[in-house]
Amino acid sequence: MNKKKNRFKYWIGQIHLWLGLISGIFVCFLGITGCILAFEREIENVTQPYRFTTVKKAALLAPSKLKEIADRQLPGKHAHSVGYQTGKSAQVVYYAADPEYYWIVFLNPYTGEILKVKNMDDDFFRVVIMGHYYLWLPPNIGQPVLASATLMFLFLLVSGLILWWPKNRAASKKRFSIKLNAKWKRVNYDLHNVLGFYMTWILIFIAISGLVMGFQWFAGSVYWLSSGGESIKPFQETYSDTTNIKPAILQKPAIDRLWERTMNNLPGYTGGIEVHVPANDKLAIEVAINPDTDTYWKADYLYYDQYTLKEIPVNHIYGKLADASLADRISRMNYDIHIGAVAGLTGKIMAFFASLIAASLPITGFIIWWGRKKKQNKIPRPAQ
Repeated sequence: MNKKKNRFKYWIGQIHLWLGLISGIFVCFLGITGCILAFEREIENVTQPYRFTTVKKAALLAPSKLKEIADRQLPGKHAHSVGYQTGKSAQVVYYAADPEYYWIVFLNPYTGEILKVKNMDDDFFRVVIMGHYYLWLPPNIGQPVLASATLMFLFLLVSGLILWWPKNRAASKKRFSIKLNAKWKRVNYDLHNVLGFYMTWILIFIAISGLVMGFQWFAGSVYWLSSGGESIKPFQETYSDTTNIKPAILQKPAIDRLWERTMNNLPGYTGGIEVHVPANDKLAIEVAINPDTDTYWKADYLYYDQYTLKEIPVNHIYGKLADASLADRISRMNYDIHIGAVAGLTGKIMAFFASLIAASLPITGFIIWWGRKKKQNKIPRPAQ
């Protein structure tokens, strides 16, 4: 029985070694960029004062007015959305895939003063995100590479637990603490084994949520498991009824009327509201209401006919939170799980240290392997 166990661990160890050597540089890269991105929002709030506007007892400018002011700064570009939040500057976002551009115009929501016109392609965190997602390569190349490395890393976490598991109670005493007063090789070994064990329970969630974003088949599998066998409902565009155009409604822009309605329905509301500008005369108007702007999963996404202003029900996961199933909620939480925001600041701190240790595991693991290899080479061979 012991021989079978030893043989099993041997082969697990070999797979662990070679997958680690193949994916190590990518795992290290993902860990380092993950650390940088863990406190993205907190760093932006400290270093970018144009994101804030002092609250006043004055009327906010309507979305169409803010859009009109912002449009003058970026002629030829189409506004994607207009966003509001108490104490924050209004944001008019310009985003398109073809031709590709991504700009944000920050404005004082009371006066319309331009505070910042920002090309997000030059934004530090945006650059880091593109590396974290795509290795700064075309998405159809970079994303599969990093997703494959993440899949290997998930196996490394599981195989690492198997290899970590002590043979007996006496051996278990050495598995939970780092012997700092030992030689550096032993310290390195403990850093790999002990820190790897403690952080595995966090890194598993980071790896799985990363794979959900990296592979469609993986996202579908997670949804299938969490829903009890259902298929994920992909996002689909919602359309207005162009046969119901009414001149009376058009006296005031539809985005303004829907914004006013939303504000009136939410007295004292301090969360985020985004009114999405339809790209053409067929699309519906989306209004996103997020009570907790430190996360994304709690938002309600409402869709309205741009001519009748009637709400249009949807059957995908990005509708009202109250209508979302357990599987829908897990899918919506995925990004917040990945960055730790689902557990607030504590979760982000945990994600930061988990990413830091993830970046160190390929290095400490390589040192262990290299040390053993050198030791084997020093063993004298018997004379022929």
